[in-house]
Amino acid sequence: MPFNNLISKYDWQYLVTGFFLISVFIFTDLIGVIDKEKFYYVPRLISDQPYRILTSILTHADLNHLLSNLGGIIITRFFLMRLGIKSRFFYLKFILICSFLNFFIIWVYEMILSYFKIYPNYASLGFSGIIYALFGFLLLASFYGKKYFLGKEIGFNANYEVQKMSKTICLIGLIFSFLPGVSLLGHLSGFIAGCLLFFI
Repeated sequence: MPFNNLISKYDWQYLVTGFFLISVFIFTDLIGVIDKEKFYYVPRLISDQPYRILTSILTHADLNHLLSNLGGIIITRFFLMRLGIKSRFFYLKFILICSFLNFFIIWVYEMILSYFKIYPNYASLGFSGIIYALFGFLLLASFYGKKYFLGKEIGFNANYEVQKMSKTICLIGLIFSFLPGVSLLGHLSGFIAGCLLFFI
């Protein structure tokens, strides 16, 4: 494959995303100048500290957690290229919107639990909810195509290759989500959020 096909004018948005994730990891885990517990998503703290909705996706439990999500960025970038992306800002806009939609889905889930007098007490962190949202979005795009997102052209074409691969990855990811220490709720809510965003 020629070198000029390996890079794209749209790649800067994946690089920016990866840069932020790596930078936060350096400051929280390697240098230790930032206490990452202040960044976690904690349901009981969100009303007083809403910034956690965004900061929780930037922090990771350990290096393996970070690397797996960086791998997810690489995979989604591959799928976006195969679908024929034509947007310099789709990835970043998707991340921002999805962060709040994902939070809303989790909030609804927690409200349902509270109705039954169940009050979850947990903390979550990591970029995987966004990755799963992208997988949900791209899975549907691989079936039906997607020309516009929020009124801007993105130019996604249906692609059987991406369809097969994304179905396999989503299935493996679902199984993986049941492992100890992995947020099933975060992954499922992300996937649902991505599917919902496909219809915008």
